[in-house]
Amino acid sequence: MPDMAETTLQEARATGSARLEWALVAIGIAALIAAPFFFYPVFLMKMLCFALFACAFNLLLGYTGLLSFGHATFFGGAAYFCAHAVKVWGWPPEAGILLGTAGAAVLGLVMGFFAIRRQGIYFAMITLALAQMFYFFCVQAPFTRGEDGIQGVPRGHLFGLLDLSQPHNIYYTVLGIFLIGVFAIWRIVNSPFGMILKSIRENESRAISLGYSVANYKLAAFVMSATLAGLAGATKALVFQFATLTDVTWQMSGEVILMTLLGGIGTMVGPIVGAGLVVTLQNTLATSGFPVTIATGLIFMVCVLVFRRGIVGEIYARLLTSVGTGKKE
Repeated sequence: MPDMAETTLQEARATGSARLEWALVAIGIAALIAAPFFFYPVFLMKMLCFALFACAFNLLLGYTGLLSFGHATFFGGAAYFCAHAVKVWGWPPEAGILLGTAGAAVLGLVMGFFAIRRQGIYFAMITLALAQMFYFFCVQAPFTRGEDGIQGVPRGHLFGLLDLSQPHNIYYTVLGIFLIGVFAIWRIVNSPFGMILKSIRENESRAISLGYSVANYKLAAFVMSATLAGLAGATKALVFQFATLTDVTWQMSGEVILMTLLGGIGTMVGPIVGAGLVVTLQNTLATSGFPVTIATGLIFMVCVLVFRRGIVGEIYARLLTSVGTGKKE
């Protein structure tokens, strides 16, 4: 009987979690569709790009347990590839985004091939070292134009039809890309492949003993995460019409880590909430004279002390606990 009661409790918690996530998804999509009529579209597009970037990073950290300090390479590298293709080669925006995404996948394959050979802090340090090498390449490479970056990137017409110079047109394009990216992450996480990634995160030795090629799964997760981060970076290059060294610095990698930690590691909604919070702070405090880094640091300290699982992670835990308590009663 106790085992049956415990099973029923777990089923109730799983059902409650699924309903909560779908409710949040429905509310979020409805809000995003209506948002450009109430808020500045460029701010919203920036938030969507960084939210997708954080979700891509969370695929690696939250569901595979790999902490990368080099994800700015994929975000910024894709921005450079897309901006160069669209401005210099005259490619249409959809082709530029695809090139940036594919370039990030290649970078992820190369970086991941070397990084997955180590674990823990050594893995993180290798990704940081390789990211710094790519940063100095971008400083010196002619096509990146050094500290000036690639500016004045034309948005063009999507598929030759939709004029992306119109704010609402490009906003809904970015929203569509964001939803496709998040759906891809959700599908990966909830597939048999995703279950294996979670098992590697929880107990890598156990996964090896069961016969799984852990190195191959890690590399695949790394490349997928890099590809989706590249999708975010390429989209961001079209939104702001430039690609600069800021996109490939180690601070950008630290920023996406902060977004994920604030929102909640290992949750689908958490990185989106964390990205929205950080981007909102940056835009609100940009003209206030108060240092953005200090404000972000203070909020991070509060979240670590009060919300150890992140904002969304803590909300999930408390709601599921209340569901379980009610079931017991």
